[in-house]
Amino acid sequence: MKFNATTRNMYGTSASRRLRHKGRVPAVIYGKNTSSINIELDHNEIYHVLLKEKYHAAICQMELDGNTKIENVLIRSAQWHVYKPQVLHVDFQRVNTQQELHIKIPLRFLNAEDSPAVKISGANISHIITELSITCFPKDLPQFIEIDLSHIPIKGSIHLSDIKLPEGLKYNGDDSNPLLALAIT
Repeated sequence: MKFNATTRNMYGTSASRRLRHKGRVPAVIYGKNTSSINIELDHNEIYHVLLKEKYHAAICQMELDGNTKIENVLIRSAQWHVYKPQVLHVDFQRVNTQQELHIKIPLRFLNAEDSPAVKISGANISHIITELSITCFPKDLPQFIEIDLSHIPIKGSIHLSDIKLPEGLKYNGDDSNPLLALAIT
């Protein structure tokens, strides 16, 4: 995904409010060993990007000030208006393709309705964790991790050790074998 950004030199609440009235979104790019850059984005462009799940754990290319130099960035956080469909602020992190990333990847649970716990005993499958904290190189970064629930037994559970992480990913959470899903009767 590629989008355009413009550097901004006005800061503060009033300046951000004026940008939003013009259909722009204040944002910042930060990274290790580099200074942060305050930028502005087109609201409609970034709004539609943020609505798609696949861009929340993907490396995006940002063209800054119309230059041919492209910045590789990750969307780290986005602030939304409380009740309007409006993006208020976005934080980006620069990505070096030669260094490992520490990022949270969403989990996608599949085939729960085919599991013996649901078919035989009518259990509900509770998703205990919805994202995993992982370390990987940018080239190995997945959009999500799929977890097949079709084999979860009655009163059973699925832990991290029960699934195979994609190639190049290392789990770096506090618990060495966290509980991911649980069949509750």
